[in-house]
Amino acid sequence: MRADTPAYDLDIRTDEKRIRAALADAAQTPFWLEDPGRPTPQASLIGSLDTDLLIIGGGYCGLWTALQAKEADPGRDVVLVEGSEIGWAASGRNGGFVDDSLTHGRQNGQRYFAEDLAVLETLAQENFAGFRDSLTRHGIDAEWEEEGSLEVATERHQLDDLREMPGRHYNREELAELVRSPLYRGGVFKESGAALVHPAKLAWGLKAACLRLGVRIFEHTPVTKLTDRGRTVRATTGMGTVRARQVVLATNGFPSLLRRNRFLTIPIYDYVLMTEPLTPAQLDAIGWHGRFGIGDASRQFHYYRKTADNRILWGGYDAVYHRGGGIRPEFDQRPETFARLADHFLRTFPQLGDIRFTHAWGGMIDMSTQLAAFQGLAMGGKVAYAGGFTGLGVAATRFAGTVMLELLSGADTPRTRLRMATKRPLPIPPEPIAYPAVQVIRRAIARSDRNGGRDGLILKTANLLGFSFDS
Repeated sequence: MRADTPAYDLDIRTDEKRIRAALADAAQTPFWLEDPGRPTPQASLIGSLDTDLLIIGGGYCGLWTALQAKEADPGRDVVLVEGSEIGWAASGRNGGFVDDSLTHGRQNGQRYFAEDLAVLETLAQENFAGFRDSLTRHGIDAEWEEEGSLEVATERHQLDDLREMPGRHYNREELAELVRSPLYRGGVFKESGAALVHPAKLAWGLKAACLRLGVRIFEHTPVTKLTDRGRTVRATTGMGTVRARQVVLATNGFPSLLRRNRFLTIPIYDYVLMTEPLTPAQLDAIGWHGRFGIGDASRQFHYYRKTADNRILWGGYDAVYHRGGGIRPEFDQRPETFARLADHFLRTFPQLGDIRFTHAWGGMIDMSTQLAAFQGLAMGGKVAYAGGFTGLGVAATRFAGTVMLELLSGADTPRTRLRMATKRPLPIPPEPIAYPAVQVIRRAIARSDRNGGRDGLILKTANLLGFSFDS
């Protein structure tokens, strides 16, 4: 690779026949959800019931909230309803990266939460440790691996940014001790605050722990309406109702049951590939024998990690917003993105030229304009909500659960005083403005990556207005 040649661009350059062969047998389902340990769904709610706390949404955010609520007060009646199955959406199809950051990185934290940054960094470490301890305490086998993470530079201009990051720094030659790719120019290894999990096993393990503690869980029970009834809130479902003293909204990227929040996030689709298990010879060829995850430092970045059986999950780069903000099963498949990802994989690891991908899938994440989650209260303090995790929700959802429970209790804590718990992010323009605006910004980000990381007028203007977008 010449020094001035971009590592990745918008055009497929690997032989197209090779890409088609690599993807030919890829299943259109998330690898994680095929695990034989997938539990039987709980029954749907039929009829009416009363509860102390109703949690709407059975992903990580809702499950962590339910678990912590019962840990804090075993006598509290907690009901959790999920519109489909536990872990079927983002919580069962993400990359399984557990990062301690609550702000989408320190640079983004400095931009949006400067006055809280020192407190947030301490709380992030506490949350990460609490995450780990919860898995141990409840016997949740989520395939936890705390082996650190590696961020690599694939372009010359990215080296300056990496030098400002804490951790052990590697030049091109030294990096070959950890993993070998002709595209790498340097890297930084983060030893703490980073782990890997099996995403679906984490969701299912949290579900089992909640059930053991007495949480009543109903699956295939979508909530269609919330009504303020004075001292209680009424949730209407397809075949019943729930009357609750307090409610937690953990629906994330799906349309909020609170009209006031519907423009605070947009659904962005992310896509990944999973390889067949690598042989010992293939692992030797790329030198990746450690159990750490990897990400590159591009604005349109890739993330990748190994599974327990030494497959490589490879995802990222494209961040796709579908016109109208639609969330549909057919959006889980995007052949042009899978081809691009396969091309980029083969450029990163040409040593694995005969690799095949066994799975290719996508899923929706909820993105906010501050690239980090927010929490708040509604309906006179009876309803708490969280959203906007922007792809870093595996650990941050646990923190959000803590914040929401404290907000509902009326407690004055370091968490409830945070900007992310007291101020909402800038709203996203509605359609028909949103779709063309996102496409313009996506193209501007791609130009920035090809232009030495320098932002053009569009990105500079968006930043001045307080709008951020990331892949």
